[in-house]
Amino acid sequence: MALARRPTLNLIGAGHVGRVLGRLFEASGGFEVQDVLTRSGATAAAAVGFIGGGRAVDGLGQMRAADAWMLAVADDQIGPACAALAAGHALRGALVFHVSGAKSSAELAPAARAGALTASAHPVRSFADPDAVARDFNGTFCGVEGDAGALALLGTALAAIGARAVPIDAAAKTVYHAASVFASNYLVTVLDAALRAYAAAGIPEALARELARPLAEESMANVFRIGPAAALSGPIARGDMATVARQRQALSGWDAPTGALYQALVAPTAALARRKREG
Repeated sequence: MALARRPTLNLIGAGHVGRVLGRLFEASGGFEVQDVLTRSGATAAAAVGFIGGGRAVDGLGQMRAADAWMLAVADDQIGPACAALAAGHALRGALVFHVSGAKSSAELAPAARAGALTASAHPVRSFADPDAVARDFNGTFCGVEGDAGALALLGTALAAIGARAVPIDAAAKTVYHAASVFASNYLVTVLDAALRAYAAAGIPEALARELARPLAEESMANVFRIGPAAALSGPIARGDMATVARQRQALSGWDAPTGALYQALVAPTAALARRKREG
């Protein structure tokens, strides 16, 4: 009996997210990675090497017909890349999806008009270390939205790589992505402010990290165990606004942007403290 043919997948763009998903799709058998296009032949070849399959190409015209197309380009390039794809390739019945957390599948309107099934899938992970994410991807949540036919096809491929698909409201896609920015990027920014403030107090950076580690890890563990209101501690939670004022003044005198960051967090933290008292 002949083995069933794996659906083919072409990649347009292959940064950290595209490379990781390409490797996982190829390894799982969910897709056969076929053609890979990036900004240069060198980066396309590097992506193929990371993925472990596919063929690097130099232009959209060199890409063969495929069952599925993944657009892993910068957010502002999704629309133009999709328009160019729809203008140069037959897409009727093909799956076309992007991996942006900030843009919805509406960016793929040119492909939809050409008869493609369109969706978006956003892995909720930090991709700073692609090798590590690829090794430990199983169980990763992916925010998905799009038309039903696209989600059915994409859901099968995502399940094959161990992803946990979470349907999201396409109209709230930007707010959804901002949530991830708060949970990841801005968390790093706040911790950087803490480490720099420790350094300003004369504590070496390596030791400052060890001082901050138990506070950060215990606070995060408490948020996920008992919820943010119950987890809140510190001067604002105690209602000690005189201490808050002194800290803001001291920070502003040391580093104005850090003082502004501290002040910006006072009002939402006070609101959280009220929820704690009322809970």
